[in-house]
Amino acid sequence: MTAKNLQDTTTLSNGVNMPWFGLGVFKVEEGPELVNAVRTAIQHGYRSVDTAAIYENEEGVGQGIREGLEAAGIQREDLFVTSKVWNADLGYESTLKAYETSVQKLGLEYLDLYLIHWPVEGKYVEAWTALETLYKQGRVKAIGVSNFHIHHLEQLMKETEIKPMVNQVEYHPRLTQKELQQYCQANGIQFEAWSPLMQGQLLDQEDLQGIATKHHKSIAQIILRWDLQNGVITIPKSTKEHRIIENAAIFDFKLSDEDMQRIDSLNQDLRVGPDPDDFDF
Repeated sequence: MTAKNLQDTTTLSNGVNMPWFGLGVFKVEEGPELVNAVRTAIQHGYRSVDTAAIYENEEGVGQGIREGLEAAGIQREDLFVTSKVWNADLGYESTLKAYETSVQKLGLEYLDLYLIHWPVEGKYVEAWTALETLYKQGRVKAIGVSNFHIHHLEQLMKETEIKPMVNQVEYHPRLTQKELQQYCQANGIQFEAWSPLMQGQLLDQEDLQGIATKHHKSIAQIILRWDLQNGVITIPKSTKEHRIIENAAIFDFKLSDEDMQRIDSLNQDLRVGPDPDDFDF
């Protein structure tokens, strides 16, 4: 099923509803620009915000959430908030502590989704057991991972009790990760895209421009619509109000099968971020 509007959700394997579309805040520094972006997104109908400990902006995100909830006249329960535990904190006790730090900075009593940010070998299984504890305690509504390949997921599921509900990975027309997506789908793990616009590198792509012109949309809107029609949750980053509004204006058109195939054909297995099997943080 493709999302029909900005508040539309998909149901995760544990029954929790997660919005198909949200705001990402990667590399947005603490300050008024961040607070305004989060508040503006919520005011314009966004119901999902994605941050991480390593972004060092959870306090600003929290302030933006509080201002946004008030401005939009909605409750905390109406919003889906995600954060992630960083590599240096991957251990049982250290992950529990990192979670407490994140919710404290955000000014929240719970998170809707908590992710292991990267699959650091020898550490992520122990960290996952901490996420299972938080989940069982009701401190987080859903738990998942980020940047996990199939072999990481297999090891995790073999050695732990609860299956990840989400896998957030780099995903865009140059990196479609079809095999990983199919594996996640077969195992009830929701696929989510970070860097859906390839950090802006796709915005002058000729093939995409042709499709955009046909639909009277921007290239960014075409890519984000492609995400949703592929069953992938997407969280584009922007701090500008007009772009926040534009990114979300993707529910009034549909890409044809031919459009989808043309976009799929752009895949080159090309990353803007590190390969999870070959990174050093």
